[in-house]
Amino acid sequence: MQKLCGIDEAGRGPLAGDLVMAGCILHKDIEGLNDSKKLTAKKREALYDLIVENATYHIVKFSAVSIDNEGISQCLKKGLLEIMQTLSAEEFLFDGNTTFGVKNLQTMIKADGKIPAVSAASILAKVTHDRDILQEAKKYPEYQFEKHKGYGTKLHIEMIKKYGYSPIHRRTYKIKALEKTLF
Repeated sequence: MQKLCGIDEAGRGPLAGDLVMAGCILHKDIEGLNDSKKLTAKKREALYDLIVENATYHIVKFSAVSIDNEGISQCLKKGLLEIMQTLSAEEFLFDGNTTFGVKNLQTMIKADGKIPAVSAASILAKVTHDRDILQEAKKYPEYQFEKHKGYGTKLHIEMIKKYGYSPIHRRTYKIKALEKTLF
């Protein structure tokens, strides 16, 4: 059994698209691992292939509908449990500061930039999230998902104002710019 399984997620904050979680057990050292947000898309893609070749991993996705119906915290908890039940490791380390009530799970703030297995999980989750949202951009070109990856940018909010929500939008996420006021 391998010692450490790193776990991270991508897509917790966007207004659209899936929440993607990855658990990763590295079988060898991979040069250049870091927090996925600190790497270029090109570098993430290259590292993704190296990780897939040199690790045991599991990826879990939750749709906007699941997030709206169950809540983001419940989805995160379910994802953590699925990863821990699927991958065999002595330790599980999740990037962040909460276990979402999951037992036998350690957490570390900014682990995605410090611990190689968590960096690898961060890259697996981010690349999967971005690939998926680019596929959705082809189905819903009016939202220009390729430019903002579903995050709440000014452009994205303008597109929601113009076209309303798509089937991949999280309807329970409150967007202040869209709220009606009396003044």
